[in-house]
This record gives sequence, C-alpha cells and structure tokens, in this order.
Amino acid sequence: MTAEQNIEIAKQWFAAFNDHNLDQLLALYADNAVHYSPKLKIRQPETNGQVTGRPALHAWWRDAFDRLPTLNYHYTSLTADEHRVFMEYIRSVAGEPDMLVAEVLEIENNLIVASRVYHG
Repeated sequence: MTAEQNIEIAKQWFAAFNDHNLDQLLALYADNAVHYSPKLKIRQPETNGQVTGRPALHAWWRDAFDRLPTLNYHYTSLTADEHRVFMEYIRSVAGEPDMLVAEVLEIENNLIVASRVYHG
C-alpha cells in the first residue's frame, strides 16, 4: 500500500461514516478488525473500549447512528505512510459542542485491520 492509497481509504471512510452507510463503512474493514474508542469504553464498559470483528463494529456504529442522527466528522488533517493513516477531525452532533478527535487506521491489503480513537 502507498500513502496515497491509504489516504484514499481514509476519505472513503469519512464518506461512508458521514452518510451513515454501514455497508460501505464495514467493507473497508478486515473481518477480524479491532477498534478502540474511549466512547466505547464509557458506553460499554465491559468491552474495556475495544471490539473485534465486523459484527461488533456494526453493532457499535448502528447504536451511534441511531442515538446521534446528526453525527458527522469533518477531517482537518490526514497523514499517511504505507501502513497507516493518522486522521484529525472534528466530531459534530447537533446540540453538543464540537470535539477534536484523532484516529489511527492500520491498513493491510487494502483493509483496515485496526483503528484507535483518541480524544479528551
């Protein structure tokens, strides 16, 4: 994978996420992908903030999209190499203050194998 290819995957990720299109979003992930998020740790403490596999990712994002129909991410910076993309973006939800977020996508063979979210 080149840095440019990984940037394209990140842009596809944002498009699918902002359309709340779970099929397109999950198609970017490997079957056994791992996802970590502080929000996940708060909403589902039993996970310790981490889920594994497309079914778990589907359930996590379905819940988020159902609870937050205006949820939208606007990227401000994408930095990539041949293995990962570092994304900085603004999380927007109507009625909530915007939140600055950083996320790393680990990519192998054109699929996201791990993602980690960081925010305050």
